[in-house]
Amino acid sequence: MNESEIAVICKALGDENRVQIIKMLADGELCACRILEAFNITQPTLSHHMKTLTDCNLVKSRKAGKWTYYSINCETISAFKDAVSQFTCKTTAGEISAGKCCCKC
Repeated sequence: MNESEIAVICKALGDENRVQIIKMLADGELCACRILEAFNITQPTLSHHMKTLTDCNLVKSRKAGKWTYYSINCETISAFKDAVSQFTCKTTAGEISAGKCCCKC
């Protein structure tokens, strides 16, 4: 996963409603109507959130008649988790304040 893809996903997850939607979908596929029931938002607002989540490939959608069902895209979630796991901290704040930082500034 490249930096641009990571940034788009982080931006999508920057909204607490979208984070809650991802948590809901962790239990399995849900109809848009079931997702909407959990929020105090309008259907167009939910559509906006779902478009954001599907555009960055965190969520997959499928139509069944007049209903739209959403599920987590496990491949994208796994790739995102792998990418984020590479973010590490080698120096603690205590080491920096104690003058044990490795930089020469």
